[in-house]
Amino acid sequence: MILVVGTVRCPPDRLEALRAPMAAVLAATHAEDGCIYYAYGLDPFDAGLIRVSEVWRDRAALDAHLKAPHMDVWRAARDALGVGERNLSIYQASDPEPI
Repeated sequence: MILVVGTVRCPPDRLEALRAPMAAVLAATHAEDGCIYYAYGLDPFDAGLIRVSEVWRDRAALDAHLKAPHMDVWRAARDALGVGERNLSIYQASDPEPI
């Protein structure tokens, strides 16, 4: 299992314009083979900070996701809206257990 965890930053005055492209990429990604979990969350204490959480079946599924056509649309939208400061890391995990 592959985890992608981190943050990106959007100018706070552009967050509302980012909602539709975010919703579109979330919907398309949730339909991808190998996507277990994919979410964005707005930090309630740091305006413009978006937390990213992803869980993928394996690295091949993540690699396919990164090449998917909807990701090109997402990249163009996020770049046009000033999303930056990408701070994402990939982790390999196994045998998850609830806490």
